[in-house]
Amino acid sequence: MSVGLLGKKIGTTQIYDDQGQLLPVTVIEAGPCVVLQCKTQERDGYEAVQLGFEDKPRRLASRSERGHVTTLGSGESETSKAGCEPKRYIREFRTDGEQVDLTVGDEVNVSLFDDVAKVNVIGVSKGRGTAGVMKRHNFRGQRASHGVKRVHRHGGSIGQSADPARVMKGTRMPGRHGNARVTVRNLHIVGRDASANLLIVKGAVPGPNGAFVTIQPVGV
Repeated sequence: MSVGLLGKKIGTTQIYDDQGQLLPVTVIEAGPCVVLQCKTQERDGYEAVQLGFEDKPRRLASRSERGHVTTLGSGESETSKAGCEPKRYIREFRTDGEQVDLTVGDEVNVSLFDDVAKVNVIGVSKGRGTAGVMKRHNFRGQRASHGVKRVHRHGGSIGQSADPARVMKGTRMPGRHGNARVTVRNLHIVGRDASANLLIVKGAVPGPNGAFVTIQPVGV
């Protein structure tokens, strides 16, 4: 099963398992998601299922966003529409060569993971702005002794002499820290609440509370 769910990070907490061990967990609102489109090899060149999560107010949605989920005016569409509200978060799951029993307009929820033990969670990490090498790359810094003059947190030498006389690609230097796509793999599912569409996973999930995430199953 390659189709997953879209959701929102609620926050982190701690729970006890059956053995009495304290586990750090993240609570995710997983779904419900609406199938907005089913891509086919003949029409689109690849096979995928497109899901949408969380309604977007019509006053904030563009005409193209509204027309993507429902037929506007009196015209007819060549493809079927989901007939729902515009969505804030839309992602696709590739299903090349896989038989998926989903059609446009179907709703999927956390029950999709009933037989799944582990998931991969994709999100955008917190942005921390421009940071130095100690914060960004965990450098230890230079000595605090005499002779080190106001460069205690600097990165030090970055280049060579006459050969090759340049800075090598990939050299760790100051720059933008965070605000990047991050995939956390093999997070154990320790709890589910189908009535509230909640998924509880062991470990950390990228992004701040309220951030959108993509949840992919790992094996069945």
